[in-house]
Parts: sequence; structure tokens; C-alpha cells
Amino acid sequence: MKIFFRIKSGFKGLYKWMMRHKFIALIMIALIIAAGYFGIRAMGSQNQGEINYTTAVVEKGTLITTVSGTGQIAVSNQADIKPQVSGDVIYVGVKNGDEVKSGTLLFKIDASDAEKAVRDAETSLETAKLDLQQLSDPPDELTLLKAENDLLSAKESIEKNKESILDTYEDGFNDVASAFLDLPTIITDMDNVLYGQDLADNEPDVSGGNDNVHALINSVLSQYIDERIDFITFTGKAEEDYSSARQKYDANLKSYRLVSRYSDQVTIDALLDETIQTVRAMSEAVNSEINMLDYWVDFRTRKGLRVFSDVTTLQTELKSYISKTNSYLSSILSVQKTIQNTKDAVVSAERSIKEKELSMEDLKAGADASDIRAKEIAVQQKEDSLIDAKKGLDNCYVRAPFDGVIIEVDASKGDSVSSGTVLASIITKQKLTEITLNEVDVSQLALGQKATITLDAIEDLTLTGEVVDIDTLGTVSQGVVSYDVKIALDTQEDKIKPNMSVSAEIITNIKQGALLVPNSAVKYQGEQQYVEVMSSDGTVQRQTIVVGLSNDTMTEIVSGLQEGDKVVIQSATASSSGSSQSGGTFNSSSGGAPGGENIMRMMR
Repeated sequence: MKIFFRIKSGFKGLYKWMMRHKFIALIMIALIIAAGYFGIRAMGSQNQGEINYTTAVVEKGTLITTVSGTGQIAVSNQADIKPQVSGDVIYVGVKNGDEVKSGTLLFKIDASDAEKAVRDAETSLETAKLDLQQLSDPPDELTLLKAENDLLSAKESIEKNKESILDTYEDGFNDVASAFLDLPTIITDMDNVLYGQDLADNEPDVSGGNDNVHALINSVLSQYIDERIDFITFTGKAEEDYSSARQKYDANLKSYRLVSRYSDQVTIDALLDETIQTVRAMSEAVNSEINMLDYWVDFRTRKGLRVFSDVTTLQTELKSYISKTNSYLSSILSVQKTIQNTKDAVVSAERSIKEKELSMEDLKAGADASDIRAKEIAVQQKEDSLIDAKKGLDNCYVRAPFDGVIIEVDASKGDSVSSGTVLASIITKQKLTEITLNEVDVSQLALGQKATITLDAIEDLTLTGEVVDIDTLGTVSQGVVSYDVKIALDTQEDKIKPNMSVSAEIITNIKQGALLVPNSAVKYQGEQQYVEVMSSDGTVQRQTIVVGLSNDTMTEIVSGLQEGDKVVIQSATASSSGSSQSGGTFNSSSGGAPGGENIMRMMR
């Protein structure tokens, strides 16, 4: 209580003193307030300037750079098995899923003609050898007589062929004449189908005064807009084909009237060619009109509308014309082929006559070194022909091109096939990965680089492989260039199937003993790169560096740092309400900085 009264009495005395010295008291109060204000501000500034640093130690290690891509599983080789000859399949030795070795007989094509060609080639070779032997020996009377008979037979053969050509031209003209007995009727009826007025006159469902094609169009009511549009397409095709056929027919008819069976062969050849083109065009036009009427009948039937009897009659007539035009076309083409074959036979016979005449002269004159050499060459040619014939025979036996699995058999015994027919398909058991990379990533690749592969469909399975092929040209799509890359798998798994989706990571570079820092430590100022280095006394200095390789987490330092240096990877400035960060962002997923994490506090 005594202390309280003393304090109270002290405040009373101070109050009385201040009231007596008001000016001095005001100055003292102002000084006290100012001192407090600046003191508190200084303390706040001190707290706000505190910076926290996260550092990493520069260490040596192994830096691995990779590029990644996605794609599918593929097979290392796949081929369609096709014969090199045409004919009937007489043997099938495989089925889907069969595993075969290279050279296994898969199919056999009828080899009757090929076997005959081999026998003929063997006979020709034997004949050439006998000719060589006979030429080497002095000719006897029997040899000379035989040579004369051969020459006479060749001359008789050429005369027969020339007579045959005349007969064939006669047949060709007759075929053309027969065709022109029916072609006028066919072209007239084709015109009537399109432009006659039978339907408009006979059917109440269509308006009068229209030709048939427009009557048919009008009968496809406008309420069926899609069918009407389709039908107009058919009528347009029919009219276009008829117009073309009509032009060819009119020109052909003029030519036919100017030609007789006594005309020269060149004129008749031209008439045959022209008639073939005309009949083809008319056959196509008839077919187009049939298609037009068939569509109309189908439409009317589907809609429950009456089908005009006149249309049915026209369909029947047109279908009979298809048979006629095809028959004429086949006959005239056959005549043309016979004419050409006979002409070729005449040319061949003429060459044979010259050869036999020379042979006769040589026999009479006796053989010399050049004659013997010519016969030797003939023997060599016949031997080459025999080799070719044997190859032709071997081509009748279709074999597996490599070890693999048959994935599809498309031919059966008895099928007629040509040299381009796919009989089956084969794939190798070895699988590989095909991925697609952009132009930046593919520039880092080289053959032989190692890769790891994972599959979406098979969890916990990681495969290894190496790059075996890199696309040279690339593919451009919407301005982006991509390249296909093939990776051969080191191991083969049966559960891996073609076209399974994969992800691949290709190692492009491995550098051991590299000086490494986290990517977040590297900073840029323009084109210059630098790091912030923390010295032993806690101060931070900027250090210019030269970098080398880098991956997603680490960067190689080529110069500017030494092993053991501490670099700043993150900084944070404290404030009264929290802290503000600066510097690079620390990526925790990278596993932290080499050597662990070190926190330092500094005052600016």
C-alpha cells in the first residue's frame, strides 16, 4: 500500500511539473513517440529481409538422356504369297495357323504346260547339239536331202498360213456383216427406250407428250425426293452412254457401207477395230438402260405402285441385246486374235525359210570356224531356254519365302489363279515395335540404341530392345513431320500380339562421371546461363556456366563449377504474413538434389 501511495504521489508530482512546463513536456512526449515508431519499423524491416535458401551439392554421376514415343507391336516380316504363273491350284499343303520353314511347299499350280515347255526345250537342245555335230562332220547325201525337205516344208507352211489369213479376214468380214444385221435394230430400240412416247401414250399415271425417260422420271413422284434424285442419275448415265454409242454406231455404219469382203487387209483391220469399239459402247449403253429400268421397277415395287407392262417388255428386250452384243464382241475379237497369230506364224516361217536356206548353203559349202561357232552359240541359247523352262516349271511350286506362320489361306484346290493372286499370307514369329517420333526427337536417334518397352495390355511386363530402322523421308500431316522407328525386341513373348499398343523409351546418350546439378539450379539471362553459388560464409554469388547434356531432372555442367560446390535451387523471402519464394522451382519428383537438402538463412 505504501508503494501504491508513493507511485500515486509521484504521478501527481509529475503532472504538476508538466502543467507548469507545458512546452518542454510536449517536446519530450514527441521524442518518445518518434523513438518508438522508428524502433518498431527497424525491427519489422529486419524481419522482412530474412531469406531462406535451398541448396544442392554439385556431384559427379551418370546422366542418361532418352526420347519417348508410342506405337504398336508389329512383325519383323510379313508377305503375301503369290504365284508367278497362272493356272489351276491342284495342291494346297497348309492351313491357317501352320508354322512352316523356308522352302516348304505350300501350293502347286497345274504344271502341264510348264512340263511340256521343259520337254520341248530339252528336244530343242538335243536338236541343236545334233546340228552342231552334223556341221562338224562332212555332210552326206541324206543330210542334204533332209535339209532340202525342211526348206520345202517351211515354204509350204508359209503358203498355208497366207491362205489361212485370207480365210480369217473373210470370217472377220462375215462377223461384222452379221453384227450389222442386228445392230440397227438394237440402236433403234435403245433410242425408243429413252425417247419413244409409248409410256406417255399408254399409261394414265404419266402426263402425255413426254418421251419415255421423262415419263419415267415424272412417275417417280416429287414426294420421294431421294429416289427421284437417284433415278435421275441413272437416266443421265443411260442417256450419256446411248449418245456415245450412237456416235460410234453412225460412224461405223458409214465405214461398213464403204468396205467389202474384197477390200484390202488394212481396211478390214480398221473395220474390225471400229466395230469392236461400237459393239462395246452399245453393250455398255444397253447395260445402263437396263440399270435405269431395274431401279425404276424396284422403286415402284417397294412403294406398292403399279409396274407398267411396257417397262417389263423393254427390260426383256434389252437383256436379249446384252447377249447378242457380247456374242458379236467375242466373235470379232477371236477373229482379230486369229489374224494376228497367223501373221506372226507367217513372219516366223519367213525367218525359218531364211535360216534353212542359209543352212543349205552352209551344208553345200562345208562348215568353217564361224559356222561351228554359230552352232555352238545356238546350243548355248537352247541350254538357256531349257533353264528358263525349268524355272517356269519350278514357279508352279509355290513355297514359303521364310520361316513363319501362315495367318490366312485364300485359295482352295481347284481355284483358277493368276500371277497376282494372293494365295496366302505369312508372318514371322519374331516381333518388333513400331513407334512414331517428331523431327526433334528423331534427330537424336541412331541405329543400335537401346530401348525399354512397356505394353498397355500387359501390366508388369517390361521388354528391352534396340533401334533397327529409322524412317528416312518421314510423313507430313497438317504441317507436322513424323518419323517411324522400328525397335527389335531382345526376347519374344507368345502373349505379345501384333498391333498391341506400346510405349517405348530410347536411350540416346549415357555420360558417366558428368558434373551434375538439378535443372532448377540453372537460370538464364538472355543467352547466358548461370547458377547461384553459396560460399562457406553463407553469401550467394552468381556464377556463369556452360552446360552440356540434360534430361528431365539433371543438367551436365561443362565448365564454371567444381564438384562439392553448393548451388541454390530455391529461395524464399520471409514476411510478417508468411514468406515469398524466388528462384527456380524445386521438383520433388526428381528425388531431391545430389547430396541432400541444406537450408541456410541470410540477411540482405
